[in-house]
Amino acid sequence: MKKGLYPGSFDPLTLGHLDVIERASELVDVLHIVIADNPKKKFSFTAEERVEMIKKIYCSHSQHIN
Repeated sequence: MKKGLYPGSFDPLTLGHLDVIERASELVDVLHIVIADNPKKKFSFTAEERVEMIKKIYCSHSQHIN
């Protein structure tokens, strides 16, 4: 089983991020998306909000993305 890891702050989540996620998910059996949180950086969205954005887009549509 091939696994992939895509880390990033995703703040904001962009079309470029979505393109990378789509392409990477075709190359691996499971793609883990990791939301980075840096206390020294000011984010527009909380980590929880960023996780929810990605879940709403992908988790209901694909078994390959976690």
